[in-house]
Amino acid sequence: MPFRIILNILLLLSVLFMPFWVSIIIGLAGVILFPFFIEGLFLFLLSDLLYGVEQDRFHGILFLSSIIILCIILLLEGLKKKLKFYNNDLK
Repeated sequence: MPFRIILNILLLLSVLFMPFWVSIIIGLAGVILFPFFIEGLFLFLLSDLLYGVEQDRFHGILFLSSIIILCIILLLEGLKKKLKFYNNDLK
């Protein structure tokens, strides 16, 4: 449990002060390591609210990183259940 809290604080600091790619790496690590890492979705929503800009190449979608992390969470949670060797010890 303390490792999850430390990762959440690290992700919050990376969303606020570090480049976006650092936040993506930390968020993916959280989604892979922990079951149902919904905190990552909320922190990427915060990132979109603070720094999100509509772009024409994404058809004006404002919450792009939140949508992407939601899709990753849903995809990996489904994949984790099907993997035989996935161990869920880091609760």
